Amino acid sequence: MAFIALPNFQFSVFKQLAGREIFHHLQQNLQFAKTLSSRKCHSFQVKPCVLDLDYLSDPSNETEIKTNIANRKGVGCIDSFKTLLNQYKTVSSPSEKSELWEKLLQEGLKIPNRSDPQILSYGEVPLVVKMCGSKPTWSFQPKQFHEITKPSGTLRTENLGLVTGHRSYYFIDQLALLEQALIRYTVDILMSKGFVLYSVPDLLDSKVIESCGMDTKGERTQVYRLDPKFYGDVCLSGTAEMALASFYSNQSVAVSKLPLKMAAVSRCYRAETSSIQEERGVYRVHQFTKVEMFGITSGDVLASDKLLAEFVEIQQELFDSLGFHYQLLDMPLHELGAPAYRKFDIEAWMPGRGMYGEISSASSCSDYQARRMAIDAIDSQGSRRLAHTVNGTACAIPRMLITLLETHQMADGRVSIPAPLQPYCGALQHLHVDDDESLKLRWIRSKAQKHAD
Repeated sequence: MAFIALPNFQFSVFKQLAGREIFHHLQQNLQFAKTLSSRKCHSFQVKPCVLDLDYLSDPSNETEIKTNIANRKGVGCIDSFKTLLNQYKTVSSPSEKSELWEKLLQEGLKIPNRSDPQILSYGEVPLVVKMCGSKPTWSFQPKQFHEITKPSGTLRTENLGLVTGHRSYYFIDQLALLEQALIRYTVDILMSKGFVLYSVPDLLDSKVIESCGMDTKGERTQVYRLDPKFYGDVCLSGTAEMALASFYSNQSVAVSKLPLKMAAVSRCYRAETSSIQEERGVYRVHQFTKVEMFGITSGDVLASDKLLAEFVEIQQELFDSLGFHYQLLDMPLHELGAPAYRKFDIEAWMPGRGMYGEISSASSCSDYQARRMAIDAIDSQGSRRLAHTVNGTACAIPRMLITLLETHQMADGRVSIPAPLQPYCGALQHLHVDDDESLKLRWIRSKAQKHAD
């Protein structure tokens, strides 16, 4: 059974809105929730979710909410939510109330976050905020990532059906070294800017993932789920953002300690697929390594905007130092998903592919995740308010490698390693292109295959 809980400052407003009976029911639910939270349980436990009932129930907001759902391609329905709320007010049976309360909560959680008013006029096209760097030019035809790595045998994407399946890869020798160099360089930059490094779990309860705004059970979900018969309601994490957010679930953070800046290196698992030719190879894969930035602010929009701007500046600093040409995009409503209040993407120029490809994203989620995770900010007077969360990609492999190799390829087939990465590569200045027979595999047919032929 799930409940909608209201912090103290919302009680008086909701009491007037829904009536004394519902108000007392809420207080009983809170007491019951405290009892539940004191029991040991293997599943993810969080305080009752705080829906913004004042906003959702106000008739003057109905048009805004409907428009936001439509523009963001959300699945929520404010009419269904209000119907359930009205039904809840009229029924008297405890069992009916409990059932309607559960439905009311679930319907409210489907409604996407509000959107920053600044992006309402963008339509379907993102706003190009700036173009950075310049496209490299050569006297030769630039190669694609897989063509650059083929002579040295440092990339394997074929014949993985018996190993890990479609959209998987091996990085080998110097390519694997360069991957680690990118990660270590990025982590050093983040720690120099006051981030605290975390090592996070890759197995998460589905409620953690859903609280961050990603569906785990729909037909089009991108989430890998473990067999519940053996492992319970557990999924593979799609990004470290989820584990970092859940670290502070059910907690109140002192405003004096905010903003919190957290970083993590993790493996990310996504069941997404693509038939677009430009996204072939290792551009879109089912598992990859990523350095993630995550932040918690005091719940003030200006504070969240400031941290979001800091995350984007860090991304630009990293990409500038590696010699990338890229465009910074302020994304339109239909690209925000359910949790984001505002989102910036960075698309880097990938010369071999002849296209801009997304290499990072940064979002302010305002209080969307904090409502679902029960993360509060508390000031020196003891006053509480919902916190805000901000997230951003610092380094996503393998797209960073695609951009790096295609940008810094040379006429003789070598790749020049950017100076900031060389200390992390044992002072290596170039990736070699000589055929390394020890790294190459020769495929042979099994007897069964020969017989089938």
